[in-house]
Amino acid sequence: MAPLKPYAGLSRKLVLGIDVGTTYSGVSYSILDPGEVPKILGVTRRWPGQEKAGDTKIPSILYYRPDGTVHSAGAEAAVPGIELEAEDEDLFLVQWFKLHLRPEHLDSEEVNRRDLPPLPPGKTVKQVFADFLHYLYECVRKHIFDAHANGESLWSSLKDNIDFVLSHPNGWEGAQQSRMREAAVMAGLVPDADAALTRIQFITEGEASLHFCIQSGLTSESVETGKSVMIIDAGGGTVDISSYSFVSTTPLVVEEIASAECECVMQGSTRVNVRAEKFLRERLKNSAYGNDEDIKTMVEYFDKTTKPFFKDANETTYIKFGSMGCNDPKVKIRRGQLLLTGQEMASFFQPSLDGIVAAVQRQRQAASRPVSTVYFVGGFAASPWLHAGLQNILGSLGLTLCRPDTQTNKAVSEGAVSFYLDHFVSARVMRSTYGVSCNVDFDDANPEHVARARLKVVRPSGRVVLPNAFSSILTKGTQVREKQEKSRTYFREAREPRMLNRIATTVIAYKGNLSDPHWQDMDPDYFVPLCTIHADTSAVKRTPRDGPDGQFFVQVYDIILICGLTELEAQISWTDNVIDCPHRGPATVVYDDDPQELR
Repeated sequence: MAPLKPYAGLSRKLVLGIDVGTTYSGVSYSILDPGEVPKILGVTRRWPGQEKAGDTKIPSILYYRPDGTVHSAGAEAAVPGIELEAEDEDLFLVQWFKLHLRPEHLDSEEVNRRDLPPLPPGKTVKQVFADFLHYLYECVRKHIFDAHANGESLWSSLKDNIDFVLSHPNGWEGAQQSRMREAAVMAGLVPDADAALTRIQFITEGEASLHFCIQSGLTSESVETGKSVMIIDAGGGTVDISSYSFVSTTPLVVEEIASAECECVMQGSTRVNVRAEKFLRERLKNSAYGNDEDIKTMVEYFDKTTKPFFKDANETTYIKFGSMGCNDPKVKIRRGQLLLTGQEMASFFQPSLDGIVAAVQRQRQAASRPVSTVYFVGGFAASPWLHAGLQNILGSLGLTLCRPDTQTNKAVSEGAVSFYLDHFVSARVMRSTYGVSCNVDFDDANPEHVARARLKVVRPSGRVVLPNAFSSILTKGTQVREKQEKSRTYFREAREPRMLNRIATTVIAYKGNLSDPHWQDMDPDYFVPLCTIHADTSAVKRTPRDGPDGQFFVQVYDIILICGLTELEAQISWTDNVIDCPHRGPATVVYDDDPQELR
């Protein structure tokens, strides 16, 4: 275990690590007192509706009333008899809502936005996310009231000085982080957008799991200078895979050694349920028990009992759903139980296993240093069949798989708090190639230019240019350190000075396989607008020049990407009109669900 350092702040503070998962969610926290060594604690008692003491997570579900207000959430939305109440009051069940927030490029044959359980009428995913964050926040408040001496007084001293770390899958980016921040404001976690920027941080689920493994002492045998490990965080919606190397042990310094973005595999435990339901509907399509209500009951029992305990493809399994009088030998239903062969059960899990193994192999190949040990955490890691299958295959590849005995379903929330307290990871690998759209001077000797000659544009300077070129600032796979900056110089020209008073530059992420992309029309589906940087450039130096059609003005500026953090930051730098020296900002980075690309 890496010892935590005494808190160096000047006043008491509360840190909350919040893991909103596809199927289950949890919260961990730490009360920071100046000069004291922090303790990372979990909300493990008094989750409303959860009778079992010590449970670290609650279901990520909500029921909404017809008027759009929340009826119940978490374990309270899963208490016995809630289905009858929902039917009587026309309640709307929301589950797997987190997957509605994911980037479009993570859509796959397995998971498509159209196939997800719907959101309530008139509700956006951001509003649902906010409602659930508010519920978790209230549960934490009540937990601190009950679990700590003078809890109410303690909360009063902390409530205005709380920092938050929100986790998200490896493949999520700035747009998803921005919407989560907005949801946190809507939920009342922080008072406004300015507070959200300073008090809310983000961490990938893969990196949070690494922090958990180190702080819990689970990686003690691997924590040696020069050794590398892989983390597989298998959850309800995604399986996140990351690789890290221990550069130093005293102090502990860790570097990411492979891009984690591509290894956000949409093969979490919910996909097993989806495949099982599809199988049941096909088998029972001509049976009296193929109705929606019976299949719903079967899937619920499958999820809670049949799936978690399945371990051997040679053993028969059962799904209980009805009374002793429920029989249909043609579809293997006897006395209210549907029989499944071990091979049928294995077929529900196999695509998840195959997807994880393929991602591990890609990650291993991409890693800049050899990996020998793999840590398997998350709720889906508890599956005996998945663990055994992964252990056998990875063993044949020369990899040792370790699944900790502790409650790894709390890995992400505890790891998020650990991340806040002690940043182990000093360098990260870029997930995409980042750059901007630009014009390039037309060259009639260049075949690529000639092929695009119809797109030529004449600028005020008389330059003949081609639009829609791509200028990369930072390439995929590059390892960058925290706060490291990468920049590139660009310029604009205009007939009137006032046309240069403001700038809006879109940062584009290229997610394809070209090693050095130059044209956005070469691989158009893989150029994705990431964010737009807005700045008031009315004071920025503009140089008058003479062109073939009269005077025009030129303005020079730099696009700066601040890399190596869990969030990508961007700025614009320019030379001031007055003091003729480099100047930064103020600039605003705006994430939009469908931003317009600059032309």
